[in-house]
Amino acid sequence: MTHIRRSVHSENPDSGESGRPAKTGIRHRALVLGLVLAGGICLLTPYNNIFRQATPLGGGHFPLAPFFILMILTSTAAVVGKVFTRRPFSGRELLVVWILMVLVSGIAYTGLIRTFFINLTAPYHFATVENQWEDQLQPMLPEKLYPQDREAIRQLYDGLPGGRRMGWIQVFSHIPWSAWAVPLTAWSVFILAAYGVMICLVNLLSRQWIHNERMNFPLLQVPRLLEDAMESPAGGRVFFNYFLLTGILVPVCLHAINGLHAFYPSVPQIPTLILAGPYFPKYGVFSGFQKLKIYLYPAFIGFAFLTSRQISFSFWVFFILGGLLIGMLSVVGVTVPAASLGITFGPTLSRPEETQMIGAYGVFFLFILWLARFHVRDVLCQAFGKKETAGVQTEWFSVRRAFWFSVSGFAGMVLWCRYFGMPLPRAVLLIGAFFMVMIVAVRVICQGGLAYFTLTVAPMDGLMVVFGSKFFAGVGGVIAAVAQKVLFVDLRESLMPSLVHARKVTQDATPRRGVFAAIGLALPAGLGLSFISMLCLCYRYGIRELELDWAIRTTVTVYDTIHSFVESPVEPGRWVIIFSVAGALVMLTLVVCYHRFYWWPIHPIGYLTTYSSAMRILWVSFFIGWACNALCMRYGGIALFRRLRYFFVGLIIGDFLMGGLWALAGLVTGISYQVLPS
Repeated sequence: MTHIRRSVHSENPDSGESGRPAKTGIRHRALVLGLVLAGGICLLTPYNNIFRQATPLGGGHFPLAPFFILMILTSTAAVVGKVFTRRPFSGRELLVVWILMVLVSGIAYTGLIRTFFINLTAPYHFATVENQWEDQLQPMLPEKLYPQDREAIRQLYDGLPGGRRMGWIQVFSHIPWSAWAVPLTAWSVFILAAYGVMICLVNLLSRQWIHNERMNFPLLQVPRLLEDAMESPAGGRVFFNYFLLTGILVPVCLHAINGLHAFYPSVPQIPTLILAGPYFPKYGVFSGFQKLKIYLYPAFIGFAFLTSRQISFSFWVFFILGGLLIGMLSVVGVTVPAASLGITFGPTLSRPEETQMIGAYGVFFLFILWLARFHVRDVLCQAFGKKETAGVQTEWFSVRRAFWFSVSGFAGMVLWCRYFGMPLPRAVLLIGAFFMVMIVAVRVICQGGLAYFTLTVAPMDGLMVVFGSKFFAGVGGVIAAVAQKVLFVDLRESLMPSLVHARKVTQDATPRRGVFAAIGLALPAGLGLSFISMLCLCYRYGIRELELDWAIRTTVTVYDTIHSFVESPVEPGRWVIIFSVAGALVMLTLVVCYHRFYWWPIHPIGYLTTYSSAMRILWVSFFIGWACNALCMRYGGIALFRRLRYFFVGLIIGDFLMGGLWALAGLVTGISYQVLPS
């Protein structure tokens, strides 16, 4: 276990836990404030992100709005504390307020709502004579999962008559709720059961990840810096640190100039996007970089600096190697036609080479289980009768309850799929694949400090490689594909990584049950408010008038794929199987070397992001952050790192500060300027 601690924790010289209080009381006022602000974010996010097209209030696993509000609350509490000698909230309380907002911010956008209502209406609204959905696809759709009122669907896309002239309350009263009551109830059962299983899995695995492996959490370092500043009598000095102020100044100047350019085109612009593809040849070793783009995001350079060097190095190295592989195959005469990819559900899957991730995800999941084998043994012993050790409980609730609740929730999701027509064995494998991929993604996001992450291949793609496409034929395939699209494929704002962060943030908070109750209340409340907000937005303006091209395109593609299964099921191509096996072998080699050789410089997590669309955006940021970290440690050691890290923290604070200010400006003026990846 010593090697594990070195590789995932101690490479960051300032990641220790020293100096933290054993327990910190959280008052009810903080929980109430967190719930109120979380609800407000859910109500505002669809309007801001979709209608205004402003910088997303969510937008990843370090969302903009919660951190912007945290900075405001921290500043306000510090000023009040100076004036009245007593602060309204402690640093830990503000951290709990922040994490409650983080948990629900994704629900209101890509984490669920962005495509949810399009998922439920696309097979009816986009049915044409040419695609034959009405004759072949619609008869397979369970009526309880889809609205059956065609007029309600039409108004969702076209808007209510005179909807733009209505107030929000009036729009709410005119929504045809009778058409949505049954499908929303049915899907809410599935969604809340999935959320429940995620909570239980995090409760079961958190001790292994946080205490046994001492996993570093790069995305939590800046919020915890603000917490420390509030808790320490002299903590306010941090905000006058020269390095911190310099770091803040860089993105402030950058986005002030570029933001003014968006409002006044005569103001010169500082380019943050460079199209590098034209500089690479169409043929040869470097032909895989024809679409290469260089994005500069100061905040992600900061996250990369705070991440373990081994991991940040692996991210950009594997991205480069993935591009070189395409060119090398062409040089040696191996032609892999794109058509051999066949039918897939991967959100960004475009080449057979990318199916390496199917095998890689499976092997890395087994590696996670192997690392946790002793912890899993203890969990099973406690679940089946062994008395839990007194005085060491660090979970939200008991291990025994978490285990059996997770089993019950898993069984409930399986029975839900079975009720709507999916054979039982397929349902078990499908739900198992969903959570297997989710656990792997949690490690990539939380351990790697990836605030922005997308899957390359979908869970169903892996199952089809093993069992063939006929495994998901008929009604079962429809349910599987739509359920996957709802929760388990668009992981840019998924819930489970945020739950792991919440577990880390609240590990010393008391009362533990009160904090957990607030989390348990925030999720269903956020779900309901997000439903209401999105329906009001769509029925007021109509989906046709909203910028939802990505959501429509990806959803229609899912139903096209389902329909192709009905007409002519296609077995996985030979190249898909070859690359899947190759991916498994590469990952097996990586995890063995990583675990056995102390000097091994590459982390297996980097391989999992090779073809992720997120890394196409962030690879330069991670290269710059890694290079700065490596140079700092090489020539200045820990002393320089502890001073210089404030500069990179400043990059993060400045980027999100400007993102929040321009988002507010966009809400007022209607002119949007994107600070962070959308």
